Amino acid sequence: MPDSSSTLFTPYSLGKLSLPNRIVIAPMCQYSADGDGNATDWHLIHLGSLALSGAGMLIIEATAVSPEGRITHDCLGLWSDANAAALGQVLDSVRHHSSMPLAIQLAHAGRKASSAVPWAGGQLLSVEDGGWPCVAPSAVAYSAAEPAPTALDAAGLVRIRDAFVAAARRAARIGIDCIELHGAHGYLLHEFLSPLSNVRTDAYGGSLENRMRFPLEVFDAVRAAFPADRPVGMRISATDWVEGGWDLEQSVAFAQALKARGCDFIHVSTGGLSPLQKFAVAPGFQVPFAERIRAATGMPTIAVGLVTEAEQAEEIVAKGQADLVGVARVMMYDPHWPWHAAAKLGAKVNAPRQYWRSAPRGAGDLFTGAKIGMR
Repeated sequence: MPDSSSTLFTPYSLGKLSLPNRIVIAPMCQYSADGDGNATDWHLIHLGSLALSGAGMLIIEATAVSPEGRITHDCLGLWSDANAAALGQVLDSVRHHSSMPLAIQLAHAGRKASSAVPWAGGQLLSVEDGGWPCVAPSAVAYSAAEPAPTALDAAGLVRIRDAFVAAARRAARIGIDCIELHGAHGYLLHEFLSPLSNVRTDAYGGSLENRMRFPLEVFDAVRAAFPADRPVGMRISATDWVEGGWDLEQSVAFAQALKARGCDFIHVSTGGLSPLQKFAVAPGFQVPFAERIRAATGMPTIAVGLVTEAEQAEEIVAKGQADLVGVARVMMYDPHWPWHAAAKLGAKVNAPRQYWRSAPRGAGDLFTGAKIGMR
């Protein structure tokens, strides 16, 4: 236990999973799989570095449950046993040097699949250019310049639900501690939620209850397939930032429905569904959405949104705006951000023994259990 008054560095439990502090490394797409969805040496280096950071939990990037569910050709997958073997080998090496809980974000990109990697423009790839046909709740394109995706029929819904289940079982077999379902950023499950992308007239479209139906069916199926003692949560976009789209009050209703089904946490982001979105980016700009959902539901909540300073993260959890704070891009810029946050807040953090001598003068007893002797 830390001996400071920092709330950020107090333990927290998601169901039966214990986290040493309230810092969560949020998923960050790396676009570095081998083309068949398999993890590579890049993932060993990347995840290994983050797993030595002292954060409370690491969530592995959006991982596709089927080949057509990838954002790009180079996205990580968990649709095959070969995918599981490659990722499992990476995680075995990471665990040899870190006890950090490891989660994974399972995803299907829907109409935002078949894209070029960001450093090649990130635009939709046509079939002629090496892309593949996209599926979605409705035949509604992401933008006017893109062709419409194919609306999923009943068999397609079953196929995708079962793909999530199969990926969850593979995740369990390779020892993943926690699953986060990706229901945010304009990808498939978010597309079902939003009336801007879901114009179906069957039981999966129209009313809020109907638009929530498929994401809830996926949650129920994954929850049943994943070991009961390991948590399952969901990431959502609390608003589309577009008039007439998905919004905070609908997000509260969705979170309440998830809670009733045994959802262990909700990870609150915003946007990504429409190029018409309008919002102003500022430090902590998404935190009020997490605060509202937490207050309305009592669910364990992860807040994100340009959280870059230790004092900022401390305030979020100390004030009860969220239970945990998600950090992502700042972790790529500063992979030891939790160390530096602990030093600022007078707390302790886990670090590998090989690094115990790295604490600067004046940082105090920064690393938990550190004992240094030299001659």
